[in-house]
Amino acid sequence: MASTSAAAIKVGVVGFGMSARVFHCPLIDSNPNYELAAVVERHGQKSKQKYPHIQVVHSIDELLAIKDIKLVVVTTPNDTHVPYAKQAMLSGKNCVVEKPFAVTEDEARDLARISKQTGKVLSVFQNRRWDGDFLTVKRLVTSGLLGNVVEIESRFDRFRTFRKENAWREESDFPGSGVLYDLGAHLFDQIVDLFGVPEYVTGTVRNERQIQGAPDDSFLVVLDYPSKNLKAVCRAGMLVRDKPARFTVLGSNGTFTKYGLDVQEDQLKLGVTPKDASVFGKDKEAQYGVLDSEISPGIHMRGTVTTADGCYASYYDNVAGAIRGTKKLVVTPEQAADVIRIIELAKQSSDERQSLAF
Repeated sequence: MASTSAAAIKVGVVGFGMSARVFHCPLIDSNPNYELAAVVERHGQKSKQKYPHIQVVHSIDELLAIKDIKLVVVTTPNDTHVPYAKQAMLSGKNCVVEKPFAVTEDEARDLARISKQTGKVLSVFQNRRWDGDFLTVKRLVTSGLLGNVVEIESRFDRFRTFRKENAWREESDFPGSGVLYDLGAHLFDQIVDLFGVPEYVTGTVRNERQIQGAPDDSFLVVLDYPSKNLKAVCRAGMLVRDKPARFTVLGSNGTFTKYGLDVQEDQLKLGVTPKDASVFGKDKEAQYGVLDSEISPGIHMRGTVTTADGCYASYYDNVAGAIRGTKKLVVTPEQAADVIRIIELAKQSSDERQSLAF
C-alpha cells in the first residue's frame, strides 16, 4: 500500500526484475517514509499487478520527466548503473543504485563527483550491512569479547552445476558479470565497514565449473591489514554442496562461528516485509552462532549468541534521512568506489598471481 503521508518521498524504480520485485519495491512500499510512485518496465505492466496505485512507464526518460519523483532506484543490469545514475542526478533526482555500483573504479569515482557537484544523495544498495549475522559479528568485534581480532572468514556459497538460461550475470562477455562482482560486492563491503580499506589484496578468481562462455563462478580473496595484524578471507563458489560456516572470526581470546544465511531475502520472497515486525529479520534459534572465548581473565565460556535482528528497512530509513538532511548517509558513493577498486585489484591479482597494494 502506498504511503498516505504528505511528506512521503516519491520513488521511481527502474526495472522490475528479481532485485526490484524481491527487495526494493517491497521495502519501499512498506516504509512510511516513501511512496512507490512509478516503475519502468520496457514491456508489460507486471509491477502494476502487484502495486495497482503506481504509474508504469517504459523508459528512464519518461520516469525522469515526472516532477514529483524525488528518488530514482536503479535495478537494471550492471552496464546501465552508471549512465542511469548519472542521468538521474543531472535531472535533479536523488539516486539509489543496485550493487555493484559500477564496473570500474573510474566510473564509480565519477558518479561520486557528480553527486557532490549536483548536491544529490547517491547511495548503493549494500543491504547486507543489515544482515542479522553481520550485525552480530560487528557487535562482537566491537565488544572486545574476542580480544584482538586476527582473522575473519566470510563466505557466501551455493551449489549449482549448470548455467542459468538467459542470465546476463552468467555471460562472460557481459560487463560486471560473474560471482566476483555479484557476491564480492557484498562481502568486501562488509569487511570495509568493519575494518576500513585493506592495505593489500590477493585474489584467486576461477571458473571452477568450466562452463564455456561463462564468467568466474568462484573466488578466494584475502584482504590484508598487516599494520593491524589482521586478515579477512572472503570466499564464494557455486560448487559448495555442504555449506561451511558463513562467518568464522578468530581473536586473541577466542572464536565465533556462525552457520546459515540471513533470513530476510527468503522472507521477502514469501511476501513477508518489515511490517511483519514480530517475525521479519529474526533468525532461527538453531542457526545461532557459537562463541567460544575467555570473556574476562580466568572466565571461559562457550555458548550460543542470539543473532541480532536483520533490518533491511534501516537502509532505506537512512537514505530518507539523508535526502531530508536529518541523517548522515551510511553507504556513501566513496565507500562503494573503494569496493569496486577491491574487485578490480582481486581480478588483477589473480591474473598476475601476486598481492597488490590497495
